[in-house]
Amino acid sequence: MSELLKPNLDKVLEHLKSESAGLRTGRASPALVEDLEVEYYGAKTSLKAIASIASPEPRQIVIQPWDKNALGPIQKAIQMSPLGINPIADKDMIRLVIPPLTEERRKELIKLLGRHLEDARIQVRREREDALKTVDALEKAKEISEDEKFRRKSEVQKIVDDANKKIEELGSAKEKEIMTV
Repeated sequence: MSELLKPNLDKVLEHLKSESAGLRTGRASPALVEDLEVEYYGAKTSLKAIASIASPEPRQIVIQPWDKNALGPIQKAIQMSPLGINPIADKDMIRLVIPPLTEERRKELIKLLGRHLEDARIQVRREREDALKTVDALEKAKEISEDEKFRRKSEVQKIVDDANKKIEELGSAKEKEIMTV
């Protein structure tokens, strides 16, 4: 049972990590922009696929496209993104200067983080329900005993509790990061 449940819960946690990495915390991080969709030669392409992204200073991101023709589309994608950062074109690269967060914006980010955390918790509950239904079906089909059913259900609950604990830890760490001035 755990061999089916754990990979699914790991995917939920990975998705939550990638979602929360995209939340701007006042510190420059390549994760802020690497998944931006850029209209490049008629196709939507993630920024990390067409450029190198670095953070040489705490409040600056430098994007260097491998193809100089991508500068314009990258600039446009950044301007259209919800980041609220104005790109600065500099010869063959783009600089993004991350402004410090206002208190109001920090609170908005905390709310957004809360939504991401709740989505992850809902997905974990769905996975738990699926696992419990599978255990019940196995018992009903006489493939496992009643004692085995209860043992597997407690194993499922232990795995789910562990995943929920990781979600809470990730959430509180990100909230602390957002609120740090």
